Parts: sequence; structure tokens; C-alpha cells
Amino acid sequence: MRWSEQVVEVDDGALPGFARAGLVRSVQTPEFEGITFHEVLAKSALNAMPEGSGLPFRFTVNTFRGCSHACRYCFARPTHEYLDLDAGRDFDSQVVVKLNVAAVLRKELRRRSWQRETVALGTNTDPYQRAEGRYRLMPGVITALAESGTPLSILTKGTLLRRDLPLLRQASARIPVSIGVSLAIFDDDLQKQIEPGTPSPRARLELIRAIAEAGFVPHVMVAPVIPYLSDSTAHLDALLGALADAGAAGVTAFPMHLRSSTKPWFMNWLAANHPALVRKYNGLYGRGAYVTAEYSSWLRDRLQPLVARHGLAGRDHGRAESADSDERDLVAPPEMAEALTLF
Repeated sequence: MRWSEQVVEVDDGALPGFARAGLVRSVQTPEFEGITFHEVLAKSALNAMPEGSGLPFRFTVNTFRGCSHACRYCFARPTHEYLDLDAGRDFDSQVVVKLNVAAVLRKELRRRSWQRETVALGTNTDPYQRAEGRYRLMPGVITALAESGTPLSILTKGTLLRRDLPLLRQASARIPVSIGVSLAIFDDDLQKQIEPGTPSPRARLELIRAIAEAGFVPHVMVAPVIPYLSDSTAHLDALLGALADAGAAGVTAFPMHLRSSTKPWFMNWLAANHPALVRKYNGLYGRGAYVTAEYSSWLRDRLQPLVARHGLAGRDHGRAESADSDERDLVAPPEMAEALTLF
């Protein structure tokens, strides 16, 4: 069914935040039941990170706002409040699509002031969430960066990235390209509860394998580790073993943090599904967003021998024969600057 026939009549007054976002139209389709896509014309594409952020990149591009992956712990949830939407169900079901992001990016990359610094993709919401299959924004973004000589990195849970592996191989002949996959839950039932819109763990393992077979050196974010749910030795050992078998070169791991309005969204789910853990979480997180130092140290001690056993302590990311033989570190999402980095 044509998307042009699925336009939702929108009262601008009902979506006051979208007056700032350049709303073109809102679309619903049976292919994405329960999700509304708000198509906008972006005024800018490159986002500059704050000075002193401690991240290995200074610029990002986000093709979407909101994410149908619906991860309960997603640190980006509070950003939806800037659009006068809530950080809970609206974040999962009201997805903003930047239709012109590639064209705007090309214009910005032509500026004389642009220094061709690495641009990170997938630092806020996932660029390869399901809607990318319909909108195909990433090929234009990747091409614009490659043609301008700008290195890029991608972090995703989305298996749609496989579609763009040939394009990324072409890009890597001109610029350094780093590709990372996020996979922290190796239990199908738990994954469906906490990350209901994401591809299965097995599907992401196959994505890692495909990335390696395409000539890249995949790095995996084993993050966030969910206290008392995905932090057992058995779970972590099985996950790391599967990652090594799939061709992962290294991992980065840290415990879940629950910042701002993400915290009540996750805690409400926890109370409904694992009520016995609520008291433990209150002790672990207190009134803040981060686990105690004792838990961080405990998790580090648990993970270090497992990472060593499976040979996943490597730090060489990107592509084995990247442009100028300059392999770059994989970028991690913004919480890396504020959470414990184990490896």
C-alpha cells in the first residue's frame, strides 16, 4: 500500500514541538502498526558535541529522532521531550524522519571550515531501525561523507546495515570506516522484553559475521549490562563466546545507567515484570543515574577474565585495509563519556 495514501491529518496545534522541526507531513502504514512517522525538513545535519565531552569524535549525524527498537533503557529517550512528546511510548511510536538529511549534509561538508573530522552515526537513535528500509537515508549520508573525504563510524543493532556493506566497502577505499554492533542480551525472552523492536541476538550475530566477511573488523558494544538480569557469568560467557565465533574483534562493556526520564520508564517495567528486583535497584542506583562504584568494580572483575578467555580484548576496529592504512577506534554512544568503560 502506497505511503502517500497513508498521510495523517495533523493539527499543528496538537504537535507544538514540531513547529521547530520543519514538519512536512505525518504518515502511518499497516507495515508499521502503531507507529507514526513525522517527516521533516532538517535545517542542519552535523551535530557538534560539547567541548570536553571525552568522546573520540566531535561530530554526529542522526537521520531519525525516536526509535522503533523501543529499548527500555535507551539513554536518548529524554530528547523526545524537546518536541513536546513523552520519553516513554511516544519515543517508541512517534518517529521523526529527516527527509533531506543527506542533501543538507552535503552542503555542510562543502564549507571551507570543515576539517574532515570523523563523523559518528548511531550515537543517538539507531540509523538502521526498520524505517531505514523504507526511507533509505543512510546510502546518501555514507556517500556524502565518503565523497568529501570525511571518516565515518557506525554503531547499530539493525541488520539492515547488511544492505549497505557493498557501499561501505567502496567508501573504505577512500576514507577510514568503522562499524560496530550493539549486542548485550543473549537471552531471547529477555531481549524481547527489554528490546522488543530489535533484531534477535542470533540475527545480530549473523550481522557481525557478514561485517567480518566483508573485510571489516567488527567491534561489539556489550552494553548496557542489565544488573541482575544479564550480568551472570553464564550469560556473559555464552554471549562473548558467540561473539568470538561470529568474528568480533573486541568488545566494550559497561553497566546500564538510567538518566532523567528513562529511569521511571525502566523502573515501571521492572516493577511489573521483576518486582523482586525493585528494592535491589533502589539500592544500586539510589537517586542517581549510575550504579554504585562497588557494582562497577564487581562487573569489571567478572568480565575481564571472560574477555581474555575469548580473545576479545583487541582494540583494532574498522577495516583491515582501510584508507591510508589508518585504523580508527570504534566510537561508542554518548553514555560512554559518563559511564564505566571496561575495555
